[in-house]
Amino acid sequence: MHVSAIIAAGGRGARFGGTQPKQLQPLAGVPILKRTVDVFLNGYAFDEVVVALPSDLAANPPAYLDDVIVVEGGERRQDSVANAVRAVAPSSQVIVIHDAARPLVTPAVIERTIAAAIKHGAAIAALPARDTVKRGDASRVIRGTLPRDEIFLAQTPQAFRVGVLRDALAIASTATDATDEAMLAEAAGHHVHLVDGDPRNLKITTPDDLMLAEALAPREARPARTGRAGIGYDLHRLVEGRPLILGGVTIPSDRGALGHSDADVVCHAITDAVLGAASLGDIGRHFPDVDPRWKDASSLDLLRRAIAMLADEGLQVGNVDVTVILERPKIKDHIAAMRGALADALGVDVTRVSIKGKTNEGMDAIGRGEAIAAHAIALVRSR
Repeated sequence: MHVSAIIAAGGRGARFGGTQPKQLQPLAGVPILKRTVDVFLNGYAFDEVVVALPSDLAANPPAYLDDVIVVEGGERRQDSVANAVRAVAPSSQVIVIHDAARPLVTPAVIERTIAAAIKHGAAIAALPARDTVKRGDASRVIRGTLPRDEIFLAQTPQAFRVGVLRDALAIASTATDATDEAMLAEAAGHHVHLVDGDPRNLKITTPDDLMLAEALAPREARPARTGRAGIGYDLHRLVEGRPLILGGVTIPSDRGALGHSDADVVCHAITDAVLGAASLGDIGRHFPDVDPRWKDASSLDLLRRAIAMLADEGLQVGNVDVTVILERPKIKDHIAAMRGALADALGVDVTRVSIKGKTNEGMDAIGRGEAIAAHAIALVRSR
């Protein structure tokens, strides 16, 4: 049976606050959205996983979404889900919908929700109420006590046979904002079955919820605290008529490095080091010298882009150490400016950036003043 998954991540989490969308906030060092997507990619064998994102994120999604289908979300939840449904394969028979803000869902909850939807047409994970449930009015006066055994707290995933979900979405345009797809399915006349949810499958809505999720996150899923190291190397010929740019700083010189971009060997070596530490390939993969977009590009800007890729993976730079091998000119008077520019691009304190200058003692092309090289090592760690 063809089963598709939709992860609803089209909102920005206004109640959570912060400068970035809630789904990108780190949970135990890993973005909430990545944790949720990983469960769906590595648990149940879905035929496809579709993620609905805000328009700006959909245009430039994080690298960890390379194995999913990304669509642009809508103004309301049901609009985002409708956009995602249009992206699933025509052969899909069951569609599972899950909130990106529930990253601690387990494969067992997903599997039993799917099984119930196959049998009954629609099913949701839910928890029975454990406390006495009171109905109150706007002035906080109790107006009645509800039978506790009839009260269930809805979670996601929610799974539907395709026909049921299409019926539900067909009335979405005339319905008020629905808080979940089950509400629309009910309004369309379908019976929705309840399966056992999981108390740990909480929805992260506020910073307090995130603190609780931190305590519940599986320890084996948390990234190592010891950090990860990467090394980088770059070499360019020196020619007349080119500026010599190192670490984003223009160094007075009668010759500069020849390259497709500004040929800043310091930034190139550091970029390779941080990408390597994060297992994200190398500078040539992301900024190839055959792409006209990077012609004469600032290598300091390329480094900033690489740091943004690390942030998408829940990583940040700890420190970098660079050795520049250049016969002339001497760079010692420019090291402070280079460290400052690099610290700003890396998002670290300047004390975490080290630059050393060496010569090649007159040997080979570097020693003859025909080339320049740089070695770099970077330590990255979880955010």
